[in-house]
Amino acid sequence: MKELADCRVLIVDDVKANVDILVHALGGDYKLSVALDGQQAIDAVQRSLPDLVLLDIMMPDIDGYEICRRLRAEESTRELPIMFLSSLEDVNDKARGFEVGGNDYLTKPFEVLEVKARVRSLLRAKAYADAMKAAADRDLRIAREIQMGLLPANVTRQIQGTGLDVHAVLEPARLVGGDLFEVLRLGPERVLVAIGDVSGKGIPAALFMAVAMTLLRSMARQGHSPQEILRQLNDELLEQNPRGMFVTLQCMVFDLATCTVTCASAGHHAAIRILPGHPPRPVFTSGGRVLGLMPAEAIVGETLELEAGETLVLFTDGVSEAFDVDQELFGEDRLLGHLQDFPGRTARETTMSVLEAVRRHATGAKQSDDITVVSIHYAGTGSGESRPDDALTQNRS
Repeated sequence: MKELADCRVLIVDDVKANVDILVHALGGDYKLSVALDGQQAIDAVQRSLPDLVLLDIMMPDIDGYEICRRLRAEESTRELPIMFLSSLEDVNDKARGFEVGGNDYLTKPFEVLEVKARVRSLLRAKAYADAMKAAADRDLRIAREIQMGLLPANVTRQIQGTGLDVHAVLEPARLVGGDLFEVLRLGPERVLVAIGDVSGKGIPAALFMAVAMTLLRSMARQGHSPQEILRQLNDELLEQNPRGMFVTLQCMVFDLATCTVTCASAGHHAAIRILPGHPPRPVFTSGGRVLGLMPAEAIVGETLELEAGETLVLFTDGVSEAFDVDQELFGEDRLLGHLQDFPGRTARETTMSVLEAVRRHATGAKQSDDITVVSIHYAGTGSGESRPDDALTQNRS
């Protein structure tokens, strides 16, 4: 926990006599900074964040209420302790101080001993809160390492010799999140690729994601069809789900012997198919019901024949629902347009191109959801045969 002697207090008052009293009272105990008007105070906070602000209200340029409002509007200063020191004694003035976000309010003329006691109390509380936050952040960083360790560690080994090129990226909105993806070799000529999105964010979503990942791998290795994998996964999640969480999931199995891919989806987006010489289009549009909330209905499995040179793009809500500073969504139409112009020659180029497009769109806005993109490029078997673009069938479990 931070030593109180290392804490810095910013004194904001346009009356030098008041500043001198506070400097004399607190100078031996803490590091001090001084601002003689509102703009100086804002500039001082932006240059170096203090541990506490002692804030006068009546100042000629920007009053203390407005300074407090501005500090509370910024994420970096939202929790900064602020104590008003004012000659305004009316209860309405005090109430207004607390309404705009003040932590304490002391009227002038003040007793030095009381000022020192209240300053010490506020700094102790902040030091304790900072220490608890640092410990929580450490735990979250460890949780992130564990969660990232659950994802496929060596995608190249899983797809070696299959004619597939797979690249995935996952960026949580927080240190941990609920998105997932899987790339798993099921046999000499069978590869599973899946993507999912757990409801919610943070630790609960990360724990549910870990359970879903474990179950998905276990069931995939049993050799079931994608639709049967999702059905069994739903049954297992339904058994132990006290918080009523759910996961959307898109599960594909590539059969390189027959040059086909079968996909089953549970409440997830359609994938996007990019064929050379054709505009990108959604495929595997049978969304189905999310997993974990209720017994599964018949789950649809769709199969299409692969064409040499094609790419499939899988993504989560963090892509299509990324907001810009004007609260406009990135949207699937914008995604299709981007892939039309920049399809990428490899799976990595396609994935990173989508990620960069989303980042450009959301520049200046806070990331609102986990972002996951998985691209699968099929090089073909070398026969060079072309297959119908709409060769699509449906199966049910």
